[in-house]
Amino acid sequence: MQRTEGDRWRRQNLADISTGHVPRLLPWTTDDGRPCLLSGADDGGYVSKLADEMEAAQLGMGTDVLEYALKVLKDTKASHGELRYVGTRLAECLSDALRVAESRGMRLPVPDKEESAVSPTPAAETSA
Repeated sequence: MQRTEGDRWRRQNLADISTGHVPRLLPWTTDDGRPCLLSGADDGGYVSKLADEMEAAQLGMGTDVLEYALKVLKDTKASHGELRYVGTRLAECLSDALRVAESRGMRLPVPDKEESAVSPTPAAETSA
C-alpha cells in the first residue's frame, strides 16, 4: 500500500498537539479502503483492545499461512493454482503484518536528539 505525502501530512497533523498523542492506525479500513485512525487518547479503551485482539489474530494467521505455504512449496507436485493461492494468502498476511508494524511504529516514542546522536560501539570492541 503506497502512502502519499498527503497521507503522511494528514496523519502527522492529527496528533493532539496539547498532549502529544499520535492517532493509532487501526488494523482495518473503511469500506472504500481508506485508513481508520483512533485518537491517541483512547489507550486501553474498547476500540483499542479490539484492535489489539485483531492484530494478534492477523499475526497468528500469518504464522499459520506461512507454515502451510512452506509445505506447499516443498511439494514438487503442487499445481499452479495451489502456488497462486498460497502466494495470494502470503501477500495478504504480509500486508496485514506491515500495517501492524506501521501502527506500532507510529506509537513509539521519538528518541531525544542526544540519544539518537550516540554512535554504536564497534563490533571489534564488544567481542573483547
